[in-house]
Amino acid sequence: MKPNDRKATAERQFSLPDLTNFDGARLEMRRDYDALDFVDRDFTGQDASDARFLECRLVRCVVDGLSFRRARVLGSLVADVHGASVDFSDSTWRESRMSGGRLGAMNLPGATLTAVRIKGSKLGYLNLSGAHLDDVTFEGCEIGDLDARGATLRSVTFIDCSVNELNVTEARLSKVDLSAARLRSLVGVDNLRGAIISHEQLVDLAPLLAAQLGLEVRPDRPDGE
Repeated sequence: MKPNDRKATAERQFSLPDLTNFDGARLEMRRDYDALDFVDRDFTGQDASDARFLECRLVRCVVDGLSFRRARVLGSLVADVHGASVDFSDSTWRESRMSGGRLGAMNLPGATLTAVRIKGSKLGYLNLSGAHLDDVTFEGCEIGDLDARGATLRSVTFIDCSVNELNVTEARLSKVDLSAARLRSLVGVDNLRGAIISHEQLVDLAPLLAAQLGLEVRPDRPDGE
């Protein structure tokens, strides 16, 4: 797929039904939230484990220390949220979008993401260890460390993203397009089978690939020697 085609796919129209403003005092565990609008709320330290969010919108909310463990986020929008750390362990995301915002640590170990778009977000640490991603696009994101150890990534695309360190140790990749990402460091180069990279990235990765294969690379000798 060409870059312009990928971008067009990532910018597919995302619409929500008419929403009702959330008037509760706090989020609750194992609660079903349907077609609700959460705007400018402070959810610091709250627990929404095992809750379900169906066609909801969370905008400009503080989510520091919020637990979304095993939560289900379906057809929903999360925009401009902020916090030092949020726990999405073993959660399920489907046909949802995240845009903007800044999170120190976004923890998604064991999570399942399907048809998800993350655009323009700043994530200091993105933990996807053991997660399953299918048809997921990251666009215009600034990511510090991306931990995908033991994850299964299928049809995952990075468009105009910067990643300080990508760890794919023991990960399983299929159609993972890294060609439009800026990678500073890569861990687990032997698990890159199934990834798509650019020629420039191949040149940058050459020393790591040589080391993985046990190759000794000597400098070229001047002509005549």
